[in-house]
Amino acid sequence: MKKTNVIILAGFLGSGKTTLLKQLLAYEKEHNHKTAVLMNEIGKVSIDSDSVPEDVPLKELLNGCICCSLSDQLEKQLWGLCKENELDTLIIEATGVAHPIDVMDACLSPYLLDELHVAGIISIMDAPRWLDRGMMNVQAKMLMMEQIKHADYIIWNKASSLSEKQKLSLMEDSERLNEGTPYVLTDYAKADIDKLFALSIKERKEHQKVTADKLKVKTWMYSFQGAVKKEAFENWLREAPSSIYRIKGYIKFEDEKIYLFQYSYGLPNYEKELMKMPLRLVFIGEDLDTEKLTEGLERIEKNN
Repeated sequence: MKKTNVIILAGFLGSGKTTLLKQLLAYEKEHNHKTAVLMNEIGKVSIDSDSVPEDVPLKELLNGCICCSLSDQLEKQLWGLCKENELDTLIIEATGVAHPIDVMDACLSPYLLDELHVAGIISIMDAPRWLDRGMMNVQAKMLMMEQIKHADYIIWNKASSLSEKQKLSLMEDSERLNEGTPYVLTDYAKADIDKLFALSIKERKEHQKVTADKLKVKTWMYSFQGAVKKEAFENWLREAPSSIYRIKGYIKFEDEKIYLFQYSYGLPNYEKELMKMPLRLVFIGEDLDTEKLTEGLERIEKNN
């Protein structure tokens, strides 16, 4: 079954995400790819929706952040876009205050595992603002750092006015915060669009050599055969590596009830699920040792 490739556009407020979005859409149209856009705005009114051509399917999430208060709505909108359109690509332009890992997590709903493949995170950063980040509050500085750290491609925008010393500082910051990740210093969000679309798209023949293994943040799924003991699962969870950022999915315990399980920042959460759902968990993290994770989870099942 063909999956829709999801590209997440991250970046602080006013960094140039919408300018980049226009270029991505023009590229997709030129290559006859069916593309849709999901836009998120903190305010009640969409500012940038007019930048999306009328023939491009568009969903908007307003008055909140898709990785916080609107995560449930995001799931419904993504489902609608996939079912209403046979898509090659879905581009999510997140609000500037969104954490890229949280946006990825919101995309990995158990309902959507067979529909979507997260191709990568493109972070676009206002270069002068980054260099002046000392004037910003702690939360804003941390968010900008996370947007760079978890990117699969970094675009330093508005860079032409910078001195050579300042440009060197940006290059050093790229390597320090996200070693080995491609980046570009540019203006008007101009970048090699071929490289952006080659992040992890296996299906397109022109990019056969580029695979998902190059992504900094990776996802992995484990399917259970049946119910497991809650105590055994939580004992395993306590020993889980810190490189796991999120876990989401459905699990059945010895009481024969199915639970929606979510794990974030080391804290588990269970909600009873009334419907019969596939028993599988999606993991998000860095340097995931899938063999070791598999061994641990299979051990829980065998000891049931």
